[in-house]
Amino acid sequence: GLPRGGEGLRVLDLGCGTGASTGALAEVLPSADITAVDASAGMLERAAAKTWPPNVTFTHAPAERLAEAGVTGPFDAVFAAYLFRNVTDPDAVLRTVHGLLAPGGRLAVHEYTLGGRRTDRAVWTLVCRGVVQPVATLLGDGDLYRHLWRSVVEFDTADRFADRLRKNGFDSVRRLPLPGWQTGITHTFTGRRPTTTETAR
Repeated sequence: GLPRGGEGLRVLDLGCGTGASTGALAEVLPSADITAVDASAGMLERAAAKTWPPNVTFTHAPAERLAEAGVTGPFDAVFAAYLFRNVTDPDAVLRTVHGLLAPGGRLAVHEYTLGGRRTDRAVWTLVCRGVVQPVATLLGDGDLYRHLWRSVVEFDTADRFADRLRKNGFDSVRRLPLPGWQTGITHTFTGRRPTTTETAR
């Protein structure tokens, strides 16, 4: 982790769901102030039912309406897992995140983004249609996982999402593929809001 476990840092977990990502952040940064936000009241209820230290707070808000919910910066870091496929205007949300970050602050995005090769789409389709969807259908969630397959296929490729980050003001953009069968399917992206001095150049 960071020195002193992130003491003095403000971190935003955007699209926190049931709190899995929030828990991971709190483990790595036990002294940071963590604000966890999600649009789903049901998921937030499940998250809030867990035991959390006082420096972790939960807020019910869609990513597109953070200011209305009282979520204000500056944050030193923003983390978003499996969020951007599901927002209507990714550019607007990225601009909001950019504005919430302190100069030099970091964004990390973990997302299903195909690598752009035909084999990447083929593997994703095989996994969804051969494994995920049949099991989900048995459990009564078939429609949800059909949406999952379609949302990934229709979303940005990894290169396109990296370009989207740059277009919305982030620099030092990196794209990190996951290992194993998810290579070419799931990526972590990092970017930074430039400092005031860098912006003025």
